[in-house]
Amino acid sequence: MEFTIRSMQVGDIPQVQHVAKTSWHSTYEGIIPLAIQERFLDVAYSDEMMKKRVEHSFVFVVEVAERIVGFADFSPVKEGGEVELVAIYFHPEFQGKGMGTALLQTGIDHSKGWNELFINVEEKNESGTAFYRAKGFEVVSQFDDDFDGHVLKTVRMALKKEGF
Repeated sequence: MEFTIRSMQVGDIPQVQHVAKTSWHSTYEGIIPLAIQERFLDVAYSDEMMKKRVEHSFVFVVEVAERIVGFADFSPVKEGGEVELVAIYFHPEFQGKGMGTALLQTGIDHSKGWNELFINVEEKNESGTAFYRAKGFEVVSQFDDDFDGHVLKTVRMALKKEGF
């Protein structure tokens, strides 16, 4: 399947919001109550927050036939070479096709001077944790996260540049 990866533009916001919502509902069904998902998505993926992401982080989108099917949001490289993978989501039907790997590599290539890449993932998100493990991420900590009154078991994983 042919796809293109490029930097997100403000005009992409509606499509990225759709990917986020679709992916969240699929990934967190039975893990996070739907009402809590909706409240989170309304805030985290509002037009205003999406504009801030475009301005202050590095967001890349994946297009198939001019349709955005996935995206990833990377923080700028922080002091000490740390980078945060804030989000990486795909429409469910486009998962497992190599696009996530290509998107991750794009973010890494763009993050000049990085030493460690971190991601927080819900412990029960088995496809997410399996993806990160396959890419060389290792668990560095686990903690309870109060997510709008719903306690999540969050796993913090890291990819070290020297092992990459």
